[in-house]
Amino acid sequence: MAEKTYPMTKEGLEKLEKELENLKLVKRPEVVERIKIARSYGDLSENSEYEAAKDEQAFIEGQISTTETMIRYAEIVDNKKIAKNEVALGKSVTFQEVGQKDEETYQIVGTAEADPFSGKISNESPIAQALIGHKVGDKVEIELPVGKIQAKIIKVK
Repeated sequence: MAEKTYPMTKEGLEKLEKELENLKLVKRPEVVERIKIARSYGDLSENSEYEAAKDEQAFIEGQISTTETMIRYAEIVDNKKIAKNEVALGKSVTFQEVGQKDEETYQIVGTAEADPFSGKISNESPIAQALIGHKVGDKVEIELPVGKIQAKIIKVK
């Protein structure tokens, strides 16, 4: 069975690699040290510091495993073959809801890099799925949880 790939930008892969390095070289040793200290308190059956440190260790190991998988199956997006004015993963798109004055700008990234508060939306989000493949000047219908909206693509970079 083929593994899932994780489409992302080159910057997104570099960020994941730094995160993995921090998890392995900083976070993991910190929690191991906390476990050592908690063990020194004696009886482990009623040691809340030990339990909390073990829980954190399990969480960090899970993060390491997930991050390693995402790096292993990363698929770097190459937009060189896509028209400059076409919306695609890795590009920023500015659009305006029909009948509104405000413009919205998002960079479309893979799910691993998504951070809506920083203007980065997942390629799997309803907005990105509606916009991908369209060009500047196109009007698209975006299906949102609150209903459908019409939007016009203003700029792609």
